[in-house]
Amino acid sequence: MTGDRSRTLVVTNDFPPRQGGIQTFVAALLARRPPGSLVVLASDHPGAAEYDAALPYPVVRAPTGMLLPTPSAARAAARLAREHDCRTAFFGAAAPLGLLAPGLRRSGVERLVGATHGHETGWVALPGARSVMRRIAGGLDVLTYISAYTRDRLAPALGDRVRLAQLSPGVDVERFSPAVDGSAVRARHGLDGAPVVVCVSRLVRRKGQDALVEAWPRVLARHPDARLLLVGGGPLEPSLRRAIAVRGLDGSVVLTGGVPAAELPGHYAAGDVFAMPCRTRRGGLDVEGLGMVYLEAAACGLPVVAGTSGGAPETVQEGVTGHVVDPRSPAAVADALTGLLDDPARARAMGAAGRTWVEQRWSWESIDQTFADLLNPDRSR
Repeated sequence: MTGDRSRTLVVTNDFPPRQGGIQTFVAALLARRPPGSLVVLASDHPGAAEYDAALPYPVVRAPTGMLLPTPSAARAAARLAREHDCRTAFFGAAAPLGLLAPGLRRSGVERLVGATHGHETGWVALPGARSVMRRIAGGLDVLTYISAYTRDRLAPALGDRVRLAQLSPGVDVERFSPAVDGSAVRARHGLDGAPVVVCVSRLVRRKGQDALVEAWPRVLARHPDARLLLVGGGPLEPSLRRAIAVRGLDGSVVLTGGVPAAELPGHYAAGDVFAMPCRTRRGGLDVEGLGMVYLEAAACGLPVVAGTSGGAPETVQEGVTGHVVDPRSPAAVADALTGLLDDPARARAMGAAGRTWVEQRWSWESIDQTFADLLNPDRSR
């Protein structure tokens, strides 16, 4: 093998400027690879040419908004692998593009790694999709998972077809930091001086913003000046606004709508406590794979309150960095929030412990080392 001198071919639909959690994860992984060590095959998206021009590696865009494991995609991937002497390949999301792996191996690629992100636990729960995942796994050397929860769902379905290894998203501990100033966000929404519980996430039922609204009157009974800051947009917004109005909470609950990514650290910093009581829905098909928002909040020095869905409890050290609560119990959600608001010193200590834990376990520096080892386990350390 040529080791670090050969390039890695990355095949992915999930790549900026398309927005989303997987896209952010993949871009962050690639940003930390040595310049010139990658070549990317990705689907097209408005603004792609401008984005690609600033990257230190070539990006080839397939003339489609959705790259699928078709014969034309297989030919394009194989051609790039040969042209750039790619000895490794990485699928940004293994399903379904990992079906291209056998063809790439025939083209000279020696090591193939595919990533999963959480939704694949739904695939292996359905007979037809499970069969596809088993085929994908059989063509790879390594299939990554983001949490112990997702591993425990994937492993029984995939058996010994592939090695499973954890590759979780990381946190930019410089961008998300206790030093971030949230005063501008507080001033914008009239929160100055109030204890603030903040939730940063897309407004969908799995995330549990409706559970926060249902629990909020109990919090106000103990802390009448408290404010709930719901950051993000999504299809749940109309029903949330109705629930807020019905409960007479208009003066204490703020919905910001969608917020640019660059402003997210300031919105975390505007809070004293972070809460997102996520819950599993649709018989286990709609589940939280991990929950990066909890780790970003902890990196900003906030104690966190998480729900029990999927891998979310893995982002919390119970009683040390925050609490995991039953998201279907308004009383349990309210008790966790009021307990933290009752004792600001304890809440700050939990936030400090969370920051330390994120630095040690969840920083991109640590994740990058894991990624490098998965791509080339034989390289010199």
